[in-house]
Amino acid sequence: MTEDRRVLSFGCRLNIYESEVIKGHLPEGADTLVVNTCAVTAEAERQARQAIRRAHRENPKAEIVVTGCAAQVNPQAFADMPEVTRVVGNEEKLRAETWQAPKPAEAVAERVLVQDIMAVRETAPHLLDGYVEHTRAFVQVQTGCDHRCTFCIIPYGRGNSRSVPVNDVIAQVRRLVESGAREVVVTGVDVTSYGADLPGTPTLGQLIRRVLQAVPELSRLRLSSLDAVEMDDDLLRLVAEEPRLMPHFHLSLQAGDDLVLKRMKRRHLRHHAVELAAELRRRRPDCALGADIITGFPTETDAMFERSLALVEDCGLTYLHVFPYSEREGTPAAKMPAVDKQVRKDRAARLRARGDLARSAFLTAQLGRTATVLFEKDGLGRAPNFAGVRRLDGQRPEPGTMQTLRMVDLNDGILMGVPI
Repeated sequence: MTEDRRVLSFGCRLNIYESEVIKGHLPEGADTLVVNTCAVTAEAERQARQAIRRAHRENPKAEIVVTGCAAQVNPQAFADMPEVTRVVGNEEKLRAETWQAPKPAEAVAERVLVQDIMAVRETAPHLLDGYVEHTRAFVQVQTGCDHRCTFCIIPYGRGNSRSVPVNDVIAQVRRLVESGAREVVVTGVDVTSYGADLPGTPTLGQLIRRVLQAVPELSRLRLSSLDAVEMDDDLLRLVAEEPRLMPHFHLSLQAGDDLVLKRMKRRHLRHHAVELAAELRRRRPDCALGADIITGFPTETDAMFERSLALVEDCGLTYLHVFPYSEREGTPAAKMPAVDKQVRKDRAARLRARGDLARSAFLTAQLGRTATVLFEKDGLGRAPNFAGVRRLDGQRPEPGTMQTLRMVDLNDGILMGVPI
């Protein structure tokens, strides 16, 4: 959860980005708290409800407006909370008029402002002057998803896939670079599906190439989570050819067993993931790979889980996002034979431990190597492969500073470097 005095944001980077859009629309001086929810897990919804109740206790007079994916999927559940003034949908939250001249609760004629997200066909660019997080900025190029994985509720919160036109993305990147961003992260719900709904159907790789050509002042560009079967040829060529595209690729794998993947209604099989990891490493030997993996999906046996566990070595994964399976009402997976919740948690703990060992080995292998580090906040910087780096001498370069360092030590998961 990220928090400031006017917006609480739960969940993904896209939600955090959209919270910045909301902040820009809120009138100055308004006693309004916006809770931007996540629907990925039941725990995320529980945390949002808890935050709403706590906020109301701390400031009973404040208008509390709930939005985000959980509010989009189940608006009435939040409208029924006595602490909540209004519920706003995912499309409505991005409109300036939604937030103008907020009224007291008794004057609000429509407490629930949530339209059918599946009826939305376009997504507008939202230009931000100030969303530069420690010299790294996030740019939304796409939202929604056309796929229907059996465990996932997000398409019902975000709608079908909609892409931001190429020229609008370029304008946003240029604006962020002028505001001080040295690195831009391209983000979306299903970012590798970019462009299928646009005239000429540009691919994600074509978008990235045009952005880098149009904004030569941009030092680094990083990609958010990628679907293993949607990486286009243009994007793979950029992996090999473009040094400003950072060698850190996070893959949406979800499982390592073919039967589980089929029951998830994923569009790749295990061998596709292993082959893609090998191809990325062939084109960019210095790359680091991450992955999302769910443990305890319905019907997952011990043997099936072992195949997910083996993905860490077989794909050479470094950064893991591990999720014990969480039932989402209305999804097909919620009706499948369930795995015991404690088993889900135990498997998640084993997978995280395996990931920790892989990450430690990866960082140890960086010792003696050099990297150009972009410093962000409090003296912490990031290497191109996303490894955290500090200077051995304790100096804290200003945010936005880029220095070439040789890695000489590893301290609590952070590489320590000396200038060369």
